[in-house]
Amino acid sequence: MRPLSLVGFLAVLSASVQAQATIGPVSALHIVNAPIAPDGYLRHATLVNGQFPGPLIKAKKGDNFELNVINHLQDSSLDLETSIHWHGIFQRTTNYLDGAAFVTQCPIIPKESFLYKFNAREQTGTYWYHSHFKAQYCDGLRGPLVIYDPNDPHKDQYDIDDASTVITLADWYHYSSLEAPLDPVQLHLNNGKGHYMGGPIVDFAVVNVIRGQRYRLRIVSISCDPGFVFSIDSHQLTIIEVDGNNVQPLVVDSLEILAGQRYSVVLAANQEIDNYWIRALPDMMMMMNQMMNQSFTDFTNLAILRYVGASPQSPSNDPTVNIPMSMLPLNEKDLHPLDVKVDPVPGQPFPGGADININLNVTLSDDFTEFLINGFTFDAPIVPVLLQILNGQKRPILSLKEASTVLKHPIHLHGHSFHVVRSAGSSTYNFDNPVIRDVVSIGDQGDNVTIRFFTDNPGPWFLHCHMDWHLKKGFAVVFAEDVPEVSTKDIVNDQWRDLCPAYDKFVNANDPRPHHRHALKTHKDKD
Repeated sequence: MRPLSLVGFLAVLSASVQAQATIGPVSALHIVNAPIAPDGYLRHATLVNGQFPGPLIKAKKGDNFELNVINHLQDSSLDLETSIHWHGIFQRTTNYLDGAAFVTQCPIIPKESFLYKFNAREQTGTYWYHSHFKAQYCDGLRGPLVIYDPNDPHKDQYDIDDASTVITLADWYHYSSLEAPLDPVQLHLNNGKGHYMGGPIVDFAVVNVIRGQRYRLRIVSISCDPGFVFSIDSHQLTIIEVDGNNVQPLVVDSLEILAGQRYSVVLAANQEIDNYWIRALPDMMMMMNQMMNQSFTDFTNLAILRYVGASPQSPSNDPTVNIPMSMLPLNEKDLHPLDVKVDPVPGQPFPGGADININLNVTLSDDFTEFLINGFTFDAPIVPVLLQILNGQKRPILSLKEASTVLKHPIHLHGHSFHVVRSAGSSTYNFDNPVIRDVVSIGDQGDNVTIRFFTDNPGPWFLHCHMDWHLKKGFAVVFAEDVPEVSTKDIVNDQWRDLCPAYDKFVNANDPRPHHRHALKTHKDKD
């Protein structure tokens, strides 16, 4: 595959929203290799059921999930093994189905399948799924997942909430994750469609609305790397859900959404019948574009909100001229749970008031090639952490490796939502009603973002940067939670036990690539 040298970015809001394919909670997910060109540039990708993004998985509260992942991968220029993580689902008593390769399972090899059978219990809201094997999801294996609540406490605020109102924001690459340079250059897709500077004409993704109706837009960042500043020209948005957690309605006119995060917003279609730009500006371009108005050049980073009755064409205004200034940008501190009594903040109401207090200091190695947490980098173990625990290992063998970083890294904790008692950019704490979510920015250099959560879910849970290129560089730790209870609470099945022998046999016989073998080393052990 030939790499593409790019200086700019591509926008992508996913394929036409109204054409979003859907499947139910009991379905087969066929993982295949196929050529696609969502931005007009043809490349080979790793896809679910042959499409990007993957199909929307629709369920309702209390449904049982039976998702059979079947590995048909055969393109050796891409990863051949896979595993799938159901992002935001707690997996209580089913830690082994969390899908994090080498943390809770061995990967699924080609020509084999694995059944993820779980129940999300009381969880409802907006989630997503993606490969959790190396950086494979950057090659296309990612899609939205929604659990609808028939008794949604916000249901009187909107009229329409269906597959047509799910919006995915993604980055996209003109090379595979195995060919990616140290700092990959990304393009961007809105609902699976996008443009790149100098590229061919591609249809925009379109969100259709009827004037006078209210729409629950479920905005899902399925990004591998950048965050986005999302807005719709001439419209305000009312946030009602954050990462699967209901919040008190908050009106904004733009919101920053980081990799892995989700927001439900209510859009009132109350403007003149016309076409309006949907904008998703990559956050890493913000500083550059303060001095240079090139953020939407060549129609990058755009989609269309189209009122029924409007002409089927692009908005008449040039998206690079007179870009609307946000007057009501989202500030995370302004988000509060809908019902504080349901999920009180753990611990005592003062800094350090939790039962266990852990400080994680994020730095870069001297050569800038690895991320370190408290002086250690994460190297995936040869034996999955869960299997180590089940085999009696009291302190699972992990490789965690010793410098500063200024990016707004989005940190995701598996198996939990957490209270953000101190947000990025803030010097104050909120122990009364902070937002609850599962991905949070650690902010800029000098920030001390603080989260709290109850350790009520036994098992090894991954905490990592959701910029997948940074996870690949070791930006992760594993919390081994309530280890003595794991063997009695998380009862694994024979199909899960068969994954590691099959994987070892496959790698040893068919795949000599060194990146498939994992060494346990500290930073001092490096050559």
